[in-house]
This record gives sequence, structure tokens and C-alpha cells, in this order.
Amino acid sequence: MDLISGASGFIGRHLVKALQADGLPCRLLSRYPLSGAPVVAFDFFDKTQLAAAVCGGERVFHCAGYAHAFSSLSGDDAAKHWQINFEGTKNLVNAAGEAGVKCFVFLSSVKAMAEPGLVCADEEFPGMPETDYGQAKLAAEQAVLRAGEKYGMQVVNLRLAMVYGAGGRGNLERMAGLVARGFFPPLPETGNHRSLVHVDDVISAMRLVASDPRASGGTFIVASEEAPSGRALFDALREAQGLPECHWSVPAGLLRLTANLADFFEKMLKRRLPFDSEVLARLLNSAWYSPSRIEQVLGWRAKTSLVDGLREMLKK
Repeated sequence: MDLISGASGFIGRHLVKALQADGLPCRLLSRYPLSGAPVVAFDFFDKTQLAAAVCGGERVFHCAGYAHAFSSLSGDDAAKHWQINFEGTKNLVNAAGEAGVKCFVFLSSVKAMAEPGLVCADEEFPGMPETDYGQAKLAAEQAVLRAGEKYGMQVVNLRLAMVYGAGGRGNLERMAGLVARGFFPPLPETGNHRSLVHVDDVISAMRLVASDPRASGGTFIVASEEAPSGRALFDALREAQGLPECHWSVPAGLLRLTANLADFFEKMLKRRLPFDSEVLARLLNSAWYSPSRIEQVLGWRAKTSLVDGLREMLKK
């Protein structure tokens, strides 16, 4: 039986749907009521509940986590990252190992790596993650690998690029809504590269690494070969929504000035605003990652093109 933590989340829902479509038995681990499969409510910090949740399972797909990846303006977010993304993962993978689970797949993030700048980074890219989110994810990856060695369990870390698709609530989905309403500024072309991956391709990678022993003990970046610039994403979102081509852009200097002003007010108000220097960096700077390892070792490749993925994401 396959066990899916975070089954009520974006990726978890898609995984459950795919497994059930193939008639595979699933047990959903979720804090929320769900229909269509056995559901177990569990607490990462209750050993009795964890043991009951993983008992009898063959594979665990660990999709649950605290996904706020921006840097924290207070200690609250940092504490949640370490408690949920690290401690929770460590407790779950050890419970799975003690219960004799054969395979554990952990959804990590490319943010568990150092920021690559203009380089297309692979898994060996040097340096440490900058955010609490990334640091907690990296520590969780290490806990997963230790548990694999300790219990003789097949374990795999998947470092996901930005995931998008219908039903998602991530940055690209929010950007699409703002573009549609005319509230998103036409970005300048900076020649940057932003890696992303459609949720259907994430599911195919998850299922592949869980069934292929060559993946055991591995850490793999999951991303599409396509890595468009912020401006290219803006143009593609307009095209996908039937909007006319935009022939002008807001100067990068003006955007940076606005972002710096927002940073000042964030410090004054002690809360995050919708637009600041960190948001702007995600639009104009590169976050470019290579999926070459998973392609070469396992033969996986993202099949969903940017155009097709955006169309699917925007379906009502």
C-alpha cells in the first residue's frame, strides 16, 4: 500500500488521483477530512500516531510540508520550517523505517541549494541555502538519507523547481491572475532563466523513483528543460489567456526603486507586502537548475511544454 502525506495539498491530490486511476491502494495521511480512500489523521510529533499511520505501508510519498519559501520577517516562520519541514520529516522517515516500509520519497526543493545566480546549477552546485526554508529542507534531506542507511530502506530526495498546474496556488498561478486583471507590470527582458516544472511531470518523477532501485539513496533535481525569463513568462501568460501582445515594459530601475521603498515599509510595519526586493528578484534574477542527473540515471524527462502547461493551469 502507498502512503501519501500531505494528501490534501496540491501535489498530494494529483498523486492520489494518479495512483487511484491505476487501481493502486492508498492510505492518505492528512490533517483534513478527505474522500475516496482510507484517511489517517496523524501528528508528526506523536510516535503512537506515526506508528499506526505507517503500519503496513510499502511506500511513503512525503508531500506534506510548510511551503512558505520567502525569508521570514520574524522568528515564527523560521520555527515552522524547522519544526515541520525538518523535525516532521525526520520523525516520519524514522517511523517508516522502523515499520519496515520499503521506500520513502521526500519532496524537497531546489531551495535546499545555494542560489545559483547566472549558472545552471546541478545537484553538486557548491554552497549553502540562504533561507530558513532551504536550510530546513537540506537538513531533512540528510535525515532521509541517514534513515535509508540505518533501515536498509530505499530513500529518494526530489528537489523540485517551481511547480505549477491546475488547482495550484503558487507564485505562477498568482502571477497569471494579476496579468489577467491588468495589475501585473510588463517586465523588462533581463535574459534571466527561471526553472519550473508542471505537476504532471512531478508525479511521473515520483512514481519512477519509487519503482526504480537505481534511484535509491539519490537526490535529484526535477525541472523542465525549458527555463524562460520573467518577461517570457509574462508574455506566455498573456498569450495563454488570449490577451494582446504587450510591446512595452517597466524599466528595471523603476521596479527596483519601488521594491526598495516596499522593503523600508516592511521593516516599519513588520509584515510582508505583496511586492518587495525578494519578489522582484524572483522575477528578474535567475533560478536555473539542471535535471540532467535524473535524465541520465533514470531516463526521466519533463514532457509538458510551457505553452501546454500554462493552458492546463488556466483551465477553469
